[in-house]
Amino acid sequence: MAGERLAKALKTYRPRYQTATGKEKSPILDEFCRLTGYHRKYAIAVLNRLGETPVPGTRRRRGVTYSAAALRMVETIWEAAGYPWSQRLKALLPLWVPWARRERPDLSPEVEREILRISARQMDRRLQPKKRALKRCLYGRTKPGTLLKHQIPVKTDCWDVTEPGFTEIDLVSHSGPCAAGEFIYSLNVTDIHTGWVETRAVLGKGERGVVEALDAIRRALPFPLRGIDSDNGSEFINYHLYEYCKTNAIQFTRGRPYKKNDNAHIEQKNWTHVRRVFGWERYDTPALLTAMNGLYAGDLGRMMNQYQPSVKLREKTRVGSRVQRRYDTAQTPLDRLVGDRALGVLPPALRVLVKGRARLNPFTLSRRIEAELRHIDALRHKAVK
Repeated sequence: MAGERLAKALKTYRPRYQTATGKEKSPILDEFCRLTGYHRKYAIAVLNRLGETPVPGTRRRRGVTYSAAALRMVETIWEAAGYPWSQRLKALLPLWVPWARRERPDLSPEVEREILRISARQMDRRLQPKKRALKRCLYGRTKPGTLLKHQIPVKTDCWDVTEPGFTEIDLVSHSGPCAAGEFIYSLNVTDIHTGWVETRAVLGKGERGVVEALDAIRRALPFPLRGIDSDNGSEFINYHLYEYCKTNAIQFTRGRPYKKNDNAHIEQKNWTHVRRVFGWERYDTPALLTAMNGLYAGDLGRMMNQYQPSVKLREKTRVGSRVQRRYDTAQTPLDRLVGDRALGVLPPALRVLVKGRARLNPFTLSRRIEAELRHIDALRHKAVK
């Protein structure tokens, strides 16, 4: 009966609406909406349509836009790249797809075009079932420091730097379910301007060990280290690190106690660059320390800094009770460094990195990382036994 009434209403109102003037259409539309219960915009579309009468309770569905081969290749790249979120995955596809031809010789040009055309939202929908299995929580085991707090200034304003070298630092513990004894920590250093990340493993969180790891990171960075911002842990608030920063002309600031958002940049990288790689298992032997540092300083660092795009928050505006955030285009840290006007002529170290990336297959790099992680896992099981 509903279909018959709708067909009769359309037969009556559609000719009247299509032949009416602009002023006459409004009352006709009001009557039609009251009769059918349609939204005004949908009613306009129905009355303007010259096709068949819509059947209540049915929806028009889009056809398949992307082939199964394209979606499988997107999933393959997503897994090889370490499961980046959709905006970053969309940005890294142009960098990875040329190498995908070597992985899949049967990859056709049409499938490549589909891969590059797929939207970030569509990737979210297609990958959603697998994403649910990857969710984890984050925890830490560092204690507040008490010395030198009056000499190390608190930074409460937002980072607004226009050159590389100003960083946030943090330790991530690898204690497993038991925090007793000595175990490995990962010292994570994140550049605010470019998103470049360097990480080194230290056995325990002694003051000298942390300074030595930071010095190794400083020497590995492709730009000068100008500043560090830490939390209030005793591994950072101490004379060794304070004197090291004075000697090397490094600005040293700290966040407010119990205000984790003061170090939001590094907290996010703790997950993507450390916790997602090594999980929550216990690592506590010199052999594991050597293997982890080899991965951090080698293949994992190359993957995250040269092949993994990240987004930066450009501005944040409060509108009523909501906060609107606008981000820039996703880029790899290396591309941000190369495109940075403040650097002027490209330094030799960056030229070497750019040429090296052009020759290195990211799929090969991903497989090497997996092999190194399997080796580290075997060392961990051996230590447990």
